[in-house]
Amino acid sequence: MRLRLDLAYDGTDFHGWAAQPALRTVQGELQAALATVLRAPAPVPVVCAGRTDAGVHARGQVVHTDVPADLPRAPDPDNPDDVARLARRLNGVLPADVRVRGVRVAPPGFDARFGALWRRYAYRVADDPATLDPLARRHVLAWGRPLDLAAMNAAAALLVGRHDFASFCKQREGATTIRTLLTFGWERDAAGHAVGTVVADAFCHSMVRALVGCLLAVGEGRRDPDWAAQILAGRRRDAAVAVVHAHGLTLEEVAYPPDDELAARADQTRAKRREEEL
Repeated sequence: MRLRLDLAYDGTDFHGWAAQPALRTVQGELQAALATVLRAPAPVPVVCAGRTDAGVHARGQVVHTDVPADLPRAPDPDNPDDVARLARRLNGVLPADVRVRGVRVAPPGFDARFGALWRRYAYRVADDPATLDPLARRHVLAWGRPLDLAAMNAAAALLVGRHDFASFCKQREGATTIRTLLTFGWERDAAGHAVGTVVADAFCHSMVRALVGCLLAVGEGRRDPDWAAQILAGRRRDAAVAVVHAHGLTLEEVAYPPDDELAARADQTRAKRREEEL
């Protein structure tokens, strides 16, 4: 049976999402916990909606896993309470910086990665000494100069749409850098932090952190808003664009279509990625 797991984690002490030999990763911890709880003979593979980099956090990560029904402690798919209890069992063995917030049987056609409509990230910046909070230091970037959010929003608007974001991505061989940026904007939260919210169909490696680095240069007045469009048009990494620290970034939410459209969405996304990578 395929299960959907909703996950949150503090990425500070992880080497990112993806399992790596001899390194502590979110995927590695979750797969090991599933094996322990389900009494599987080997780590239970999982697929996530978005592979976060080292130090990046998540409140709304989504994962699927295919659990063989013959495992000794596999939950009964016809008993929602039994499936839901798996979250409590996993949290009993997972480290405190990873929490499973819910488990349920995935609807037919569900794919955590390819079925997603969009991912929403938030990047938090404390640009005023009055808003600096040592208790928030693990998920808020301390910035020494005040930011002009109006200028940053003017620059962000130039990046919205379907583009080749090669200028803002760490390229991987054979991987496309074409993405659709649905929304990108900045506002102040209740604590006075500058919060950049970015929504896209998907993101390539280090894309959000490079986008934020570009806009921080605009916000502190070192660059005009039009500079963001110039960087995008260059379609290659520019050393003038800083990739900001990972700890200010959090994966907040992943959205999916209605259940009866899940399979079609996953097929469509796979086909589009193959076409773009040719």
